Amino acid sequence: MQRPSIPIPDSPGSYQFKDEQGGVIYVGKAINLRSRVNSYFADPVTLHPRTAKMMSVAASVEWIEVRNEIEALILEYNLIKEHRPRFNIRLRDDKSYPFLAITMDEEWPRAVVMRGRRRKGTKYFGPYVNAWVIRDTLELVLRTFPVRTCSNGVFKQHNRLGRPCLLFHIEKCSGPCVGNVEISQYQKYVADLQRFLNGDSDEIVTKIENEMKEASSLQDFERAAKCRDRLTHINKALERQQMVGDQSENIDVIGVAEDEFEASVQVFYVRRGRVMGRNGFILDKVEDVSSGQLMDRVLESIYGDSPPLGIPKEVLVSQSPESEEALAGWLEKERGTKVEIRVPSRGDKKALLETVVKNASDEFARHRMKRATDHNSRSRALTELQDLLNLPEAPLRIECYDMAHLQGTHYVGSMVVLEDGLPMKREYRKFKVKDVPGNDDYAAMREVLTRRLSAYISERDMPIEQRGERPGKFAYPPQLILVDGGKGQLGVAIEVIHELGLEHEIPVASLAKRLEEVFVPNKTEPIEIPRNSDAIFMLQVIRDEAHRFANSFHRELRGKAMTKGALDGIQGLGEARKKRLLAHFGGVAAVKKASLDNLLNLGWLPEAVARDIFNHLHG
Repeated sequence: MQRPSIPIPDSPGSYQFKDEQGGVIYVGKAINLRSRVNSYFADPVTLHPRTAKMMSVAASVEWIEVRNEIEALILEYNLIKEHRPRFNIRLRDDKSYPFLAITMDEEWPRAVVMRGRRRKGTKYFGPYVNAWVIRDTLELVLRTFPVRTCSNGVFKQHNRLGRPCLLFHIEKCSGPCVGNVEISQYQKYVADLQRFLNGDSDEIVTKIENEMKEASSLQDFERAAKCRDRLTHINKALERQQMVGDQSENIDVIGVAEDEFEASVQVFYVRRGRVMGRNGFILDKVEDVSSGQLMDRVLESIYGDSPPLGIPKEVLVSQSPESEEALAGWLEKERGTKVEIRVPSRGDKKALLETVVKNASDEFARHRMKRATDHNSRSRALTELQDLLNLPEAPLRIECYDMAHLQGTHYVGSMVVLEDGLPMKREYRKFKVKDVPGNDDYAAMREVLTRRLSAYISERDMPIEQRGERPGKFAYPPQLILVDGGKGQLGVAIEVIHELGLEHEIPVASLAKRLEEVFVPNKTEPIEIPRNSDAIFMLQVIRDEAHRFANSFHRELRGKAMTKGALDGIQGLGEARKKRLLAHFGGVAAVKKASLDNLLNLGWLPEAVARDIFNHLHG
């Protein structure tokens, strides 16, 4: 695409890239349109792969000027909602969360469970995680607020019959279908139910308590018992709503967990100190965004379409949005009063945010696990890797190698294995790097690969009569070796493969920092793996697993080294006593803090050894 020939204004606004057919493929906003749009026309090599891909498809760019950043934000949101551009972040979750809805546009409003698109004239509460949570809540509160839950067809049927349904007889409906309740009283039930669902429960509880006391004082024990039962059901319903703050607090808490390609979002709606609803979704990070820009998109998604419980005066987020001031101004305009967006740094609100972020992380892990364990997606991933990397066969066994060290000390390597697309943990291997002085990742990678592949050759060439019943640790050859790094690590892997004569047997590739790019032998340019493909997800899984395994082994070695250094050389303190001593105190640091009396009080430790330990640690 050519740079626009007409001058680009330096005012705030929204810009839209279009393809050759005139379809909008990307929408953005900017405080300075000229500066932002010009940045897309840099050398494609310097652009992020996703941005470069978008620019290769774009045929033209247009822009709309506005007066300020808030208007640019609103315009951007509306254009994304209208055009759904394929290069903008998009909601990819197919879950439809249920709401408790009250049909206010009907003569006799009813309480129902609703999903999907909202309609006018209906008041929504939630969303809830499961529909059964709503039904349990209704089960508890309908005896106090006996509004109807039946369909309009059932209502009309019983109206014709002049006979109420079972719900009336078990006191979970006031019987409007047969004229058993005045319209004014029914509207009062509906209003009280709405107040309760909004979290305004104290006044209702107090009112029922006063009614119960009044009935008791008048010796109307039947009415007092009914009030008591209503209170019991109300309190049970309140117990279901977790108390997380002061009763004066109305806040939304938004937590995000993300990787290079996707983000998991969880929202807790807190009203009057109680969690009144939850929502969660997965965002597909089609565009290249920072954490702050991602939070911009999240807030736009949540508050763009009439949030279920309105906009609170305070929004807690796990990271500051890039357009924080503009977003706060937009929400203030929608709410009518000031709205604060912030990241809590201490106290109960920080703890609550950590809980929401953990929920997002757990949901993200479940999302990835669901995809990883799906047989069809694994089969597609292996086929895609075979085609993209030009492999002779589908890589049913993939090995990935990573290194870990601390300033050249405690060098370790990890080998993780995917078999048929699933992590095969019993096949994982750890390597202590022995012959690499100082900080040299290439030499460390060379040593690890040489040891692994040499062991394979040794076991492969071993006479059958010498092999045991069980295969050796390195008996199986991989159909693909992946090394974490760029061209340098790939060069090392190629050299090792050639030196051992395995170049026609085992393919190799390297994973660049940009996971969309994979380097293979005899090609100077990386192979770009399509985003959202099953292949890129599989590569992400094995790379993350290699990092985790290498780092955990490195931490283990460091911990052992620290222990050995502090308690080494003490006469009478062998491995068994050392292990028991550390287990008793909880680590080396705690042993150092222990007094001589603490050590002498250990009945299983001889007095002389206890004094030697204390003197050794305290000079």
